[in-house]
Amino acid sequence: MATQVEVAAHIDLSDRQVRSLLADGVLPGSKGSGGLDIDACRLAYIRYLRGLNNGQVRPEVPEGFEGVDPNVEAKLSQERLRLTAAQAEGQELKNDVTKRKSVPTDFAVFVLSRLAAEIGSILDTLPLTLKRRHPDLEVRHIESVQRELAKARNRSATLDDRLPGLLNEYLDAAD
Repeated sequence: MATQVEVAAHIDLSDRQVRSLLADGVLPGSKGSGGLDIDACRLAYIRYLRGLNNGQVRPEVPEGFEGVDPNVEAKLSQERLRLTAAQAEGQELKNDVTKRKSVPTDFAVFVLSRLAAEIGSILDTLPLTLKRRHPDLEVRHIESVQRELAKARNRSATLDDRLPGLLNEYLDAAD
């Protein structure tokens, strides 16, 4: 026969935990003043732990934690897993940029806007260039070219605004 302190030392718990387990009926109490059966307590504690592990036994809720979700640990683990997956995906995207396999959309918008501006300035000078190289062209021909160029310039000037929509269209077609 053993005391609560000896049982606690045997199953690696504090004597307070042993008292709590005795009060909850997890560990068999002593029959009289003879003390506790250390083998029976060990066996009962092992069965209790197995029951907790496979969900047959619910753990006791400590004082002050009555309103806390008992599945908080599982939910926390899920959230950590989700966060880890998001971090891994973010790192893979950074690696793709570093390997020059992809570019950020802000960079693509910047480059295409610059390109559209450069093309616009070339198109602005085209009617004068045509007039210098081909003086025999009539004014109506030059004006016709200017109208078409104005349409092209206007269309290219809105490229940075249209790019997100074009990206969505591309991704929808790729799926």
